[in-house]
Amino acid sequence: MKVAFIHDWLTGMRGGEKVLEELIDIFPESEIFTLLHIRGSVSKKLESKKIHTSFIQKLPLKKKFYRHYLPFFPAAIESFNLKGFDLVFSSSHCVAKGAIPYPGVPHVCYCHTPMRYAWDLFHDYFGRKKGFYRTFIDLIMKQLRLWDVASSKRVDLFIANSNLVKERIWRYYRREAEVVHPPVNTDFFRCKEKSREFFLMVSSHVPYKRIDIALSAFSKLKSEKLIIVGKGPLLKKHLKLAPPNVEFRMDINDDELKDLYCRAKAFIHTAKEDFGMVMAEAQSCGTPVIAFGEGGSKDIVKENTGILFKEQSPESLYNALKSFHPDDFDPAFIRENSLRFSKKNFRVKILNMIKEIR
Repeated sequence: MKVAFIHDWLTGMRGGEKVLEELIDIFPESEIFTLLHIRGSVSKKLESKKIHTSFIQKLPLKKKFYRHYLPFFPAAIESFNLKGFDLVFSSSHCVAKGAIPYPGVPHVCYCHTPMRYAWDLFHDYFGRKKGFYRTFIDLIMKQLRLWDVASSKRVDLFIANSNLVKERIWRYYRREAEVVHPPVNTDFFRCKEKSREFFLMVSSHVPYKRIDIALSAFSKLKSEKLIIVGKGPLLKKHLKLAPPNVEFRMDINDDELKDLYCRAKAFIHTAKEDFGMVMAEAQSCGTPVIAFGEGGSKDIVKENTGILFKEQSPESLYNALKSFHPDDFDPAFIRENSLRFSKKNFRVKILNMIKEIR
């Protein structure tokens, strides 16, 4: 099959790009269509594919400020000519699912979430804006929501990456979806030896990740060390807020990340996540997860593999940390739980769905 993969943008290697890597392995006769591609920002595997970009690629200051071109994204994603492909497969968390397939060609959407800016996290991103800018945003978002719902009808099959996203797809689009969790490299993320030296977070420094909750909790838990891996616009703010027992790491490779997973007492996740691939990677290394008990964590953290705390607050996390005892958790059992998310399982499920829709 000749497959057109539609991806929102290629500007870094995050969860969505790891899913795209696995998809192009399943369908080697494929090309990638994306709003924007910053060369060198993604893996060699993705860079080796034929990549088509939209007019967003030619706009000024695109590398740093591409999100400011959001009002133009629908027109850009609709501009691709997808004639000659046997299947259109969108990997979407913003507008990719709005691509227009050639008549008679099936369109499958692997949905990481309906557009965050327009729906669930609108107030997180824009709630503090006032005056003319807020009025402008409200008008733009009204039109974007209308387009988002209308363009959902171009999809023949929705695949959600978690049960939370499945619920969102029904709430906003009134479409049913099948759940296929993202693929985790369980063959790579495994430990020869397991130690328990510190607590670990892997997260971008953006508002909805709620890293501030962990900083506040560890300011009270001074006898424990926390390492936070990641970058983002709130990094400078978090560096100032952090107590002395919190260490920040920015640029690390996969081998270094695996080493941290294997040495961690527990992995901490404070966000309400669509899925949360890093939680599954940590469990693949036999590391228990302490996570806010909403969203993707409910799919990942099962009994005896971690702790789900009920409120997204420093107090709730602090209480979970105080009740945590590493000896209560068996690394081998935790790893076994993570194998549900193996690449092999992902491939089998995706291929079965494609056969069914064709």
